[in-house]
This record gives sequence, C-alpha cells and structure tokens, in this order.
Amino acid sequence: MPSAFHLRNRCGAAAVPCMMDFRSKSALALLAAGLSACGSVERGAADQFTATGELIALSGGDAGAPNACVTCHGLRGEGNGAGAPRLAALDRGYMTAQLEAYASGRRRHPEMASIAQKLTAVQQDAVSAYYAARPSAANAARPVGTVEAITLYHRGDPARSLAPCADCHGAQGEGAGPANPPLGSQPAAYLAEQLEQWRRGARRNDPQGVMLRISQALSRREAAALAAYAASLPGDPRRLEPPATSHAARRDDPRNGASTPRRHAAE
Repeated sequence: MPSAFHLRNRCGAAAVPCMMDFRSKSALALLAAGLSACGSVERGAADQFTATGELIALSGGDAGAPNACVTCHGLRGEGNGAGAPRLAALDRGYMTAQLEAYASGRRRHPEMASIAQKLTAVQQDAVSAYYAARPSAANAARPVGTVEAITLYHRGDPARSLAPCADCHGAQGEGAGPANPPLGSQPAAYLAEQLEQWRRGARRNDPQGVMLRISQALSRREAAALAAYAASLPGDPRRLEPPATSHAARRDDPRNGASTPRRHAAE
C-alpha cells in the first residue's frame, strides 16, 4: 500500500500511474476522521470490521492519506499490473503476515515498512479482511509459458532438489492458505521482483528458508520465465470473478452501453 509519491520506487513502474484521482479532498478528510476508533474494533461485528478496513484502504489510516492503499493497489485491490500486486481475494492471514513482516523488517520495502509500522495490529487485520473479501477478475486467456517454465512449475527439477512450484502454490496458481499465496493473476513483474528479493535476502519471512534456497538455485532467466508463466495461471476460481462478470469486462463490453499441497512458511 505504497504512497502515491515517487511512483517508480513505490509502485514499481513509472509507466503505470499509481496516483488516484480523488475528486473530493473533503471525502478523504471525512474518512480519516472516522478512523479514530479503528484501534478498538471489536471482532463481534464482521460487517463493521470489514467496513473499518475499507476506511483504512481509502484513507491510509494512521499512515495518512498520501499512503492510502488505493493509490497503488487500486480501488478494488486489483493492483497496477506492474510492481504493485493484486490484493483482492488474497488470504487474510497471508496479508496480515506480510504487513507484520514489513513492520519488523523481515520483508524490506522502505515505504511499506513506514506504512505498516503506523498501523496497529487490529488495523492491519482489518484492512487485510477488507481486501480478502474483494473479488478479483480471473485471467481470461490460456496460460502461456516456455517448456522450461512449465516443467519447473509443475514437475520441479529433481537434479537440483527443486520441488514443483505447484506443490505449494497449486496447479492453477491458486495458493493454499496464509503460508502459500496465489501466484495466478498476479503481475509477472511483481512475481519476478519477489524472486529477486528472496535471492538477495531482502525477504526473510520464510523460517524454513524454502524460497531463499529455491530463488538462489534458479537462474535469473529461469526466474523471469517462471514468473511470466505463473502470472498467466487463472488462480483460484472459487475466489475470482469470471471474466464476463468482472468490472473491467462489463465496462468494455459494448452491449452494456459503456465503452493437499505441501506447505511452507509465509512468503
């Protein structure tokens, strides 16, 4: 949930704009004003809890409006197609764990660390619950990838003791709970960058060192090919909107009148 400023560094790619066009600054002020009680949200009212997460996503919570999640991750948690990942329909526990890792330094990202450190544990969980409840459009196209990438993803490489990616992340890139996030329908650039972060030790929120070992065993060419293939996978069909019902599809359709996996530590 990086800031709208310094777009290349914070959102991952200068070519994809991250700044949202907020039409009313007063609306943001009202949202921010409603956050004074965020730290005392009770678990009893699920709808109220998720609504509080929406306020944080729109206003930035204690991190401030310039750091609102929507500036890079979109109003629906769709991401920006480049360096800012999709948050919609991700596992709530996974997202909460990532915010904790940013705050503690186990996952290095200066802007995200600053944001996560300003949110209470309750606020981190609330905004994670909000995005976990958002639907996300599934990939409409068939998965595409090199033979090498497809083989590594589904079969691994026994000669290098590399297990298949599908063992933890699913054959469709659907993921498996808070320890194994979905890869399907994520930006390829984001996935490639995360493999590089693992390789350099900038991500250290894997107690078993699984992703560190895998990323260092892969060549950069293999990592890029794997990221591209994984991104083209559909993800979890139970959590994703069919393409024909997604917001983007409705907007672009002229007829609408408008133009048991093996688990490892959290990644």
